[in-house]
Amino acid sequence: MIYYGDEQLRDIGEPWRELVDRIQETVRIMDRGGGVQPLKPYLRYGNPDNRIIAMPAYVGGTVAAAGLKWIASFPGNINAGLPRAHSVTILNEASTGEPRAIVNSSRVSAVRTAAVSGLMLREWLRHRLLDNRRDEAEEGLRIGIIGLGPIGRMHLAMMLALFGEHIDQVMLYDVRGISPEEVIPHSFGKRAGAGPTLTFGDPTEQSKPLRIRQLRKDIPIRFAGNWQELYRSCNVILTCTVSPVRYIDIPPAPGSLLLDISLRDYGLDAIRGIRSIVVDDWAEVCRENTDIELLHRETGLTAEDVISLGDIVCRDAISSLRSEEPVLFCPMGMAAFDVAIADWYVRKGEELGIGVKL
Repeated sequence: MIYYGDEQLRDIGEPWRELVDRIQETVRIMDRGGGVQPLKPYLRYGNPDNRIIAMPAYVGGTVAAAGLKWIASFPGNINAGLPRAHSVTILNEASTGEPRAIVNSSRVSAVRTAAVSGLMLREWLRHRLLDNRRDEAEEGLRIGIIGLGPIGRMHLAMMLALFGEHIDQVMLYDVRGISPEEVIPHSFGKRAGAGPTLTFGDPTEQSKPLRIRQLRKDIPIRFAGNWQELYRSCNVILTCTVSPVRYIDIPPAPGSLLLDISLRDYGLDAIRGIRSIVVDDWAEVCRENTDIELLHRETGLTAEDVISLGDIVCRDAISSLRSEEPVLFCPMGMAAFDVAIADWYVRKGEELGIGVKL
């Protein structure tokens, strides 16, 4: 059995195109019935906000991986200076069941989450660029990230790496405040390239923002004074928080994309009018007080009213969405994706001779 921790995963790095392609292939395999993914159980005790979740899955086809991710999410840890999430993933040989590898790192979850968002954004942007070519106009991406913890920073790194040429600006907001040093993504591993460089300025002054140099393009990075400023200024909005209450009460701008990663940030007034809703798995996401469950409970939203990620990838459902409509993407997190990403790391580690033999 081979062991991988944070150090080994950082050495392997995050070649984002490969990782997003891995998620896309997994979507295709699962969509055609080539995998198994039981509904994940939640273990709760003591504080009901805390949970430990078991996420088993088998993905066939070209992935051919089986395993389980065991992830603890304790939101209050942040106030004690501890990570919110801790996870370990165990992979088995798909053909024999023999334990094959242990990946002791919450980095798998962060990479998976960002790669799934990257897939959705890639499909949305492809549709948008096709529409813009027809209209002979192209509006750049104005990325807004609310919450700059590990998940928010991983998304920032992914977006700069994959979509830098399309980004006009990035705006960041975190209720705890943000230091300029946090802006440099820490997720570019030793083998993933040099990554972006940062030019310091005053992010509170419009004339002197931070600037990230990526793909020969200067991308301004600004810090918002509040979430409302960010929300009104951006056309791609990511919520990556551990907020205990829903706080966004403003409907989105026409044509915007809401990547609802933390799943519990939007009040009903903000999202009740959205008609284009995408989920990774209805059975998983319509529970645990998510924004989807809120819409189901209060407006009667059903599985027939939403588009699945499988519909987007396998049936080009994105082309049926009107470009002026806002799109809400709510990914609960599929065990199949975690197993596929962990397996990718183990295979890449074997190629590179990275990993600790137990």
